[in-house]
Amino acid sequence: MTMKKEQGYLSANNIRYVDYKDVDLLRMFLAPNGQVMGKKRTNLSAKEQRMLALAVKRARFMGLLPYIAA
Repeated sequence: MTMKKEQGYLSANNIRYVDYKDVDLLRMFLAPNGQVMGKKRTNLSAKEQRMLALAVKRARFMGLLPYIAA
């Protein structure tokens, strides 16, 4: 018997691309200290998790997100 994996937020809401300018979406996947949450906590696929990490890095570089929580 195989268990069906729970859908992540992105696939459940039909979000195909994570934009670095969508700061509200990115903050959903950040821990209170500013770290990106792991795959098991976010329920994202590996591809979605990589896309999320890249968007967070770009948003941090552009100054939209902090590197660490103050």
